[in-house]
Amino acid sequence: MTGLRYVSTRGSAPDLGFADVLLAGLARDGGLYVPSEWPSLTVGDLQRFAGAPYAEVATAVMWPFVEGAMTRDELTALVADSYATFDAPEVVPLTDLGDDLWLAELFHGPTLAFKDVALQLVGRLFDHELTRRGERVTVVGATSGDTGSAAIEALRDRPSVDVFILHPEGRVSEVQRRQMTTVDAPNVHNLAVKGTFDDCQDLVKALFADEGFRDRRNLSAVNSINWARVMAQLVYYVTSAVALGGADGRPVAFSVPTGNFGNVFAGYGAQRMGVPISQLVVASNRNDILTRFLTSGTMTIGEVHPTLSPSMDIQVSSNLERLLFELYGRDGSAIAELMARFRAEGTVSVDSGRLDLLAEHWSAGRVDDEETSATIAELYQRTGRLIDPHTAVGLAAAREVRADPRAPMVVLSTAHPAKFPDAVQAATGVHPELPPHLADLFERPERYEVVANDYDTVRGVIEGTLDGLR
Repeated sequence: MTGLRYVSTRGSAPDLGFADVLLAGLARDGGLYVPSEWPSLTVGDLQRFAGAPYAEVATAVMWPFVEGAMTRDELTALVADSYATFDAPEVVPLTDLGDDLWLAELFHGPTLAFKDVALQLVGRLFDHELTRRGERVTVVGATSGDTGSAAIEALRDRPSVDVFILHPEGRVSEVQRRQMTTVDAPNVHNLAVKGTFDDCQDLVKALFADEGFRDRRNLSAVNSINWARVMAQLVYYVTSAVALGGADGRPVAFSVPTGNFGNVFAGYGAQRMGVPISQLVVASNRNDILTRFLTSGTMTIGEVHPTLSPSMDIQVSSNLERLLFELYGRDGSAIAELMARFRAEGTVSVDSGRLDLLAEHWSAGRVDDEETSATIAELYQRTGRLIDPHTAVGLAAAREVRADPRAPMVVLSTAHPAKFPDAVQAATGVHPELPPHLADLFERPERYEVVANDYDTVRGVIEGTLDGLR
């Protein structure tokens, strides 16, 4: 079977098929994989999707990306199994807030965050491919809060995978931490790093750059650096746009609470495939490197500030590299040089001509904690609906920078409010309750190891743990 090939954003790693990209995660040259070309969705495709079940649309949208790695029937079965774990029949329901503002509720999976939409499928894709190959991998990931629990839930007890998740000690909510550290599975290991999310992400990238370690332990990644994550996230842009008239060519806008940029890049991918997306709003909290980049063309690494929306407390957004690759005409050597300079100097600028390419469809908004709380409070008072702080950032930014009031604006609601109960209660006076399957979360014993922000220490802990298991 042949299929779509994938290329690295830095130009010097070999092109790979989908199955190899899935298991590789990060490219050997430090770049991120993207499809060699964007498949197309026709008007007829979009019209056929109207009213169709989510899993059916997901299979159709993702098939061009995976063709050659599995059969259509195999993909259909994996997708159906993945979304059977969600507690909403629509998987990603839309809620009308009035004024043609909508919430796309992405939190109906097992860990109450949008990461489940991709990772429930990615876990099954891993299992399928590793079983076919008779191989075992070590998944290493960094999390700013939600990816970790979603990855753990997707990969727990799977016989072909060992999982090590790094989170920044004291910089995730207690619910987020406990969702990771209370999972009683022999293949799951949590490391609390004395540092920020960016430190955790740098450690993971260093582990992948250590080719001896990478090959010896057969490393793989489920962070949003893994193309399969972005691929699965394309789908809810398609279903949301179609539900709001996109099948008939009506433009639809999206506001995306943004940390590592993978979620909003999926929106760009859907747009490239033919979905009529008129505006993509990058919604940032106080850690606003992306907002500054989109308004000035300059990226400068600053201090990471803790906020009410901790999953966005990031200064180095890995997936922005995928968009830069497109802006630079897919010139991998130019991106390699740009990213090396960014790492060496902590700042880099893109010329105004390239930035102008984004002006038609991209906007950015910065929302501080005070406005986040006010947005949570206002929506609750007006509608009785609770939202989490990340969703509030997306909603506030959508209102501030909305370009066309005639186009429906979809705010991606990325987490259940009960994941951030303190912030929600402070804003509304209401304590959001966890759903029944997590009701005893605070009674479960935790298992994690606190480690220094030091490469040799982290690698040693992983090696020692694996040696003890095998």
